[in-house]
Amino acid sequence: MSISEISSHDNQTVLSLYKTMQVIRQTEEQLARCHQRGEVLGACHTYVGEEAIATGVCAHLNDNDFVFSTHRGHGHALAKGLDPELLFAELFGRKTGVSQGRGGSMHLFSPEIGMMGTSGIVGPCLLQACGGGYTAKVKGTDQVSVAFFGDGAVNNGAFHEGCNMASIWNLPVLLICENNQFATEVSFEYSSGIPDVGRRAANYGLPGFEVDGNDVLAVFETAREAVERARSGGGATLIECKTYRTRAHAEGMGDYSYRTREEVAEWREKCPIQLLAHRIIDENIATKEELSSIEEKVKADVLESSKLAGQAEWPDPATAATHVYFNDSSIVPKEPDAGTREINYIAATHEALEFEMERNPGIFVMGEGIGERGGNFATTTGLYEKYGAERLCDTPICERGFVGLACGAAMTGTRPVIDFMFIDFINDAFGEITNQIAKMHYMSAGRLKMPVLLRGCIGIGHSAATHHSGSYHSVYSHFPGLRVVIPSTPYDAKGLFHHALRCQDPVLFLEHRELFGMKGPVPKEDYEIEFGKAKVMRTGTDITVVGISLMVHKVLEAAGQLASDGISVEVIDPRTVSPLDTDTIRASVAKTGRLLIVDEAFGPCSVGAEIAAIIVEKGFDDLDAPVKRLNGAFTPTPYSPVLEAAVVPNVSDIVKNIRSLLEE
Repeated sequence: MSISEISSHDNQTVLSLYKTMQVIRQTEEQLARCHQRGEVLGACHTYVGEEAIATGVCAHLNDNDFVFSTHRGHGHALAKGLDPELLFAELFGRKTGVSQGRGGSMHLFSPEIGMMGTSGIVGPCLLQACGGGYTAKVKGTDQVSVAFFGDGAVNNGAFHEGCNMASIWNLPVLLICENNQFATEVSFEYSSGIPDVGRRAANYGLPGFEVDGNDVLAVFETAREAVERARSGGGATLIECKTYRTRAHAEGMGDYSYRTREEVAEWREKCPIQLLAHRIIDENIATKEELSSIEEKVKADVLESSKLAGQAEWPDPATAATHVYFNDSSIVPKEPDAGTREINYIAATHEALEFEMERNPGIFVMGEGIGERGGNFATTTGLYEKYGAERLCDTPICERGFVGLACGAAMTGTRPVIDFMFIDFINDAFGEITNQIAKMHYMSAGRLKMPVLLRGCIGIGHSAATHHSGSYHSVYSHFPGLRVVIPSTPYDAKGLFHHALRCQDPVLFLEHRELFGMKGPVPKEDYEIEFGKAKVMRTGTDITVVGISLMVHKVLEAAGQLASDGISVEVIDPRTVSPLDTDTIRASVAKTGRLLIVDEAFGPCSVGAEIAAIIVEKGFDDLDAPVKRLNGAFTPTPYSPVLEAAVVPNVSDIVKNIRSLLEE
């Protein structure tokens, strides 16, 4: 945009843009001073030099539009309408901070104004913005979802997956690349084989633009067109804003080992605030004195905000572990009798899913082949015809992408179900699950719910070999914020699936492939089974055996064999491993005096190790013998049936271990 085009904007708009940039600049410079004084307690990534981008884009957004940002997100939050006092308080670690002291510089949440969070991890914001766009699509609103990210993110797989999903699903998304020339201390010129970002849009079938990121009016006009396109159903836009940060990557870091003082000084001459000020004066929109008055008023307000934030209370240490999970005080009805109707495991979960999709229009399912095909294991058969492509959405092979999208969708008010087939595949999205999904409720101080259901297979069988046979429930149960469910019967699968589709926490629902065809009694009506409630599958007096997933049935078979010798085995199925019901196990051990834990997953750092440790710690006096564990071999899964059988506990192994433990 040329200088003369400023006259095409009304004066109020131009002055509003100027003021917003001043709010960002004055706040950032005050934060830098506070950092030098030690009032900012951790990292501080300022937005100085880039103010035109957030200002020009956010000027077109409503409070109910979504912004997903990155570690350099102060400017985005302020442009979206965040009170500077709340920003200062957050970086000071105070109770009144925008994230109540849980986030600091890199984790800013204000969903009340559509600021859905900033992240210290590069890339997730692109995927989450696609999730916000998918929510708008499912709900039929005209909301727009925006991702702000740096040039470093375009070399990350999330950029490709985000652009592709935004394109194929025609999502109302703006992808805003703030190309400030350096990803931390590595130049974009070095790290990218393509010198520009905007031109990459064509490869995804998207409109793409490359604009001067220091020209707020150029950004404003390009963003206006993109927002209008998104609201009217025209889909996503990629906009590269070429700019430069004129302070160090983070306050206190060295700045001239990778760039020169002369280069920084040259870019300071291109200051976006001064460029707009000159235009305003040249066009007689306002005088130099009037602009100075705006600047001084903003500066005074910012200083007052900083002062008030510094006087705020510290958070109560007793709240440090609150908001890890959603605090749901509702009472789950008592589990019904199983009845006499028998269906298999897959049919049981299918009944729950179909019932909940009818009840809740915000539920949608994503996965490879879950649409018309009905899923690799018939998990969604017939639902596509009933609910259509938006709620039964086939995906590309991009696990990180659609899991990250699910995070953004849950944040913005829908309930995604991700059908990932095998847990080995979902490991590609490990960071999205453990760094994003599991932490959002906590980092937002309880304001964002995270009703994501991730379902898929675990377990060894069918000569599936090492990339289709994993059982990583122990790994995922290590992370606070996740619910890890692992049912062993059709009855439990249906009740736990209903509960998973009604709770507000993320659930990893793991289903052993060898159980899919197993039949059992299942009530026709809907019912819930509460997480963290183990089930006594068989009562006994001589020994307690905990089985996990498929191993429950092998333990029951072993217990039946031993009964003929007068050995009474109590069998317990935890049903969920996070939360883990050790109280039921302790009560059983208090009766039997002995404990064996059977799990086909690896032994080191396992759920079995956790159960053993807790029983030894809290029930040591009840034990008449050491706790024992029986696990699968600590090896990748082999292909040959002979080798496969050798690495999994069998009934004979269980019988042998029970007899051995009874002899101690």
